[in-house]
Amino acid sequence: MKFGLKKAVSGLALVGALFSSSSYAAEPAIDNILSNGELKVCFEAGYIPFEMKTKDGRFIGFDIDIAKHMARSMDVKFTPVNTAWDGIIPALQTGKCDIIIGGMAITPQRNLKVMFADTYIEIGQTVLIKPELEGKVTSYRDLNDPKYTLVSQIGTTGAQAAQKFFPKAKLDLFETSADAVLQVANGKADAFVYDLPYNALYASQHQDNVVHLDQSFTYEPLGWAIRQNDPNFINFLNNYLVQIKKDGSYDRIYDKWFKSDAWVDNIQ
Repeated sequence: MKFGLKKAVSGLALVGALFSSSSYAAEPAIDNILSNGELKVCFEAGYIPFEMKTKDGRFIGFDIDIAKHMARSMDVKFTPVNTAWDGIIPALQTGKCDIIIGGMAITPQRNLKVMFADTYIEIGQTVLIKPELEGKVTSYRDLNDPKYTLVSQIGTTGAQAAQKFFPKAKLDLFETSADAVLQVANGKADAFVYDLPYNALYASQHQDNVVHLDQSFTYEPLGWAIRQNDPNFINFLNNYLVQIKKDGSYDRIYDKWFKSDAWVDNIQ
């Protein structure tokens, strides 16, 4: 009887410890952000014009400006956490950052791992082709052929779209978008599948090396991602998004990065 009681008490203690640990792990991010005085933001620099690195080592871009504005609105410091794309969700889950503000498309697979705030911008996939294919490839559909080699970045919706829409073509994946698109610019691949904003800007800067088929063939809402089970943070983010869209802050930041190229000479 004593052994049974001791075992039961030990079991309750273990449950209590587990509950305490779970409660700590599920502590709202806002509490940590305010107590630490910083908003740690994950992104991968190199996604034009959302997040980029300048020649002197600063991070700039559409997402960066929004993240800085968000941090000021919370009266905390903006802390950038530049992270490889294929490890960005684990970085969030393990507490290396509080939020992913980095051009992440909302997908069912990702939504099983993170919570998304409301869509803050909508994009789609397009294709950059090598100049020799101009006139021969007039639509993205033409690329679904074994004679073509396509490229994209590992872990992106561009890679997923390439696999889905061009199953007959050969697909090579690279660690960064810059490495992937360079294959087309150098004539080593036929087409680069990636997000419209990135492709549009790259084409405007490399008119002799690529041709942009600018018809989007996917619909991709982008959202800010946070750890699961944090309704307080989601509530803040959704209300913050409404606020900046109504007071003009969003449009001002959008115009700076999407309607002007004054910043182009500053990036690496």
